[in-house]
Amino acid sequence: MTDLGPLEGQARALIALCIEKRLTIATAESCTGGLIAGTLTEIAGSSAVVDRGFVTYSNEAKTEMIGVPADLIKRVGAVSQEVALAMAAGALAKSGADLAIAVTGIAGPGGGSAEKPVGLVHFGLMRRGSPARHAAHVFADRDRAGVRFATVAEALRMLTEAATEG
Repeated sequence: MTDLGPLEGQARALIALCIEKRLTIATAESCTGGLIAGTLTEIAGSSAVVDRGFVTYSNEAKTEMIGVPADLIKRVGAVSQEVALAMAAGALAKSGADLAIAVTGIAGPGGGSAEKPVGLVHFGLMRRGSPARHAAHVFADRDRAGVRFATVAEALRMLTEAATEG
């Protein structure tokens, strides 16, 4: 098994909770490139929980795979609340999952701006029958790996919170 460090405990707890509550998960990942799904699937028993993961790194993939409108991306940018929520909605619609988490951000080291700095990540989360949720975090003063792993940790936290409710 790969050493997941502190993410292992989070992932194990989430898998156990979802098994107990009979919930399944889909991911839609841009800046993490599949690390959320990869972290979950490192845990034995995850096949009872993980439905599928969409790695939608490019704007075209976001549109083609999970139905994010191209005009929305053009209008507000891929790294935005609107796109994160559209990604989560698309992942839920294209899967049989109960929960969907989506992430889109700027892992760096380049690509940032004053409006959208390196380390900015937008999260979209949907649970069937519940209102969509959004969070935005700037994981500042971290390298590319640090931004990506902080994003995974926050995604697992948000999924755990959503799985606990209801």
